Amino acid sequence: MKVKVISVLEDNYMYLVIEETTRDAIAVDAAVPKRLLEIVRKEDVVLRAILTTHHHWDHARGNEELARLCPGLRVYGADERIGALTHKVTHEQELTFGAIRVRCLFTPCHTLGHMCYFMWEDGSPDAPALFSGDTLFVGGCGKFFEGTAEQMYTNLTQILGALPKETKVFCGHECTVRNLKFALKVEPENEIVKKKLVWAKQRDDEDLPTVPSTLQEEFLYNPFLRVTEEPLQKFTGKTDPVEVLRTLRTEKDNFKKPKERPNPQAMLAFDWGLFSPFLEKK
Repeated sequence: MKVKVISVLEDNYMYLVIEETTRDAIAVDAAVPKRLLEIVRKEDVVLRAILTTHHHWDHARGNEELARLCPGLRVYGADERIGALTHKVTHEQELTFGAIRVRCLFTPCHTLGHMCYFMWEDGSPDAPALFSGDTLFVGGCGKFFEGTAEQMYTNLTQILGALPKETKVFCGHECTVRNLKFALKVEPENEIVKKKLVWAKQRDDEDLPTVPSTLQEEFLYNPFLRVTEEPLQKFTGKTDPVEVLRTLRTEKDNFKKPKERPNPQAMLAFDWGLFSPFLEKK
């Protein structure tokens, strides 16, 4: 099983999962058809299906065009709002694509029809993969647009958090630096957060993806998976895990990355009026 990470739009990821024996492929969140089909041709595979995590346009907008261009294409999802949907899936339903096995994991909250996809190959030494859409990010979680903190807590602890710790996490957006800056505000003494943030900034500078992480790593630096830890409870002023999660999400929604301070010499120059001749209207 080979996973191609494809950066699209402002910060989205879509994925092409290739069954290497048959050269069949599955797309996850096919938002940009032209880009996806370029990769399909380059990899010399046949696109058989699309797995859509949720109906938002930046994850599902390519479905109709791909269905038109690829007759017989199957489109899977859990929400009737997903375009070109052919197969509505349910929680823990299993799909098979050659040697690739897929378990559908229903995670309502970001949207009420959000589905994650857990993939593996029997007998393979490779770690399984989780395509988590906008439920679980590297260092964060999705906004609660249509759901509740109770739902997200269940998603993160009982559904996704219960998967094998070596599971690779492929999320829907590149927002790792932003997430880890917030994580550092929450846990300023967490050395693992500090190291991961340095690494993520370097990847960002080199225009490289920070996916995948692993579930095991996420439990060490993702505040939304650490709601029973003392520093998180101290930061939020709550002890009930759901209330910790609810407060964290509110804090994250209001979190602004620090603005860069202006150059002090430039500020002095403004104060002294040295720029005035250049600013006067002709």
